[in-house]
Amino acid sequence: MTIRGVVIGLATLLAFSPASASLLAQGTAQPAPQPATQQSTAPQSTAQPNAIPAPPKITAPAANAAARGAATPRTARAGAQPAAPKAANTAAANAPLTPSPSVDNMVSKLAPQMDLRVGGGKDDGGLRLSGTVGIVVMMGLLTLLPTLVLLMTGFTRILIVLNFLRQALGTQNAPPAQMVAALSLILTGFVMAPTLNKVNETALQPWMNGQIEQGEMMKLAVVPFREFMLAHTRDHDLQVFIDMSSGVAPRNEDEIPLVTLVSAFATSELRTAFQIGFALFLPFIIIDIVVSSVLMSMGMFMLPPAMISLPFKLLLFVLVDGWTLVVQSLVTSFRV
Repeated sequence: MTIRGVVIGLATLLAFSPASASLLAQGTAQPAPQPATQQSTAPQSTAQPNAIPAPPKITAPAANAAARGAATPRTARAGAQPAAPKAANTAAANAPLTPSPSVDNMVSKLAPQMDLRVGGGKDDGGLRLSGTVGIVVMMGLLTLLPTLVLLMTGFTRILIVLNFLRQALGTQNAPPAQMVAALSLILTGFVMAPTLNKVNETALQPWMNGQIEQGEMMKLAVVPFREFMLAHTRDHDLQVFIDMSSGVAPRNEDEIPLVTLVSAFATSELRTAFQIGFALFLPFIIIDIVVSSVLMSMGMFMLPPAMISLPFKLLLFVLVDGWTLVVQSLVTSFRV
């Protein structure tokens, strides 16, 4: 049995050996292309991450435009017609902005027309400013208005007297400085009312009606103010400033320079204001002396006399109607 089995096995092996050889040959032939594909694709996969991209090709805009124009028949048939709007738009963008005539007309209607001439008459020359320059110069002169109010009106005297009154009463901020300044300005209007009426009649109204020009209007407007300042300026103060000016001595009041007259007037106003302030301090000083003497006689050395005298000062000032008396005296002092 053993020999028979061995013989059958050898026979079977010899019978199937060609088929197995062919099968083995086919099995080895089919997967043969796989290494080839792996070898062909492997360099590509390894070369792609390390590869450096080529830089983009930059072409001139004119060349691209020409190429596109050559490629498209519509552009070739249109010729240079599409370039005209671009040139027109570029010229319009670079052109300076000019106001339209309607804007100029509106500005000319809204802005006041001024013609300023300083010195000389219509045909004598002098400095003449018109249009925008004249408006600027006129606005610059208006900025000097507070200075003119201080130096050429009674505002200085009234303001100083009211400040002295507040100090004499002993009140620190009552009335406040804004209230004192506003009251001084109102009283200045009462004092300067006759002078301002003359200025309006002789200078402003003829100028607004077109009868005179700006230079002549200023000369006429100064005349009432000169009369007011001369009436309230001491002769001694005026003579002192005339001597300090080291110029030719004026023969009459009309020849006194305006700067000299304004300086002398301001000095006289300060002197008069301090005189009135001294008169206002006297009754309140008496009250302070009486209160301090009573406190010392009672042995109250630590009690401030100002704290006790302040109610008595206010009581006395209210009983005599002090504000009315002070205001009336100030206005009357300019009309003597």
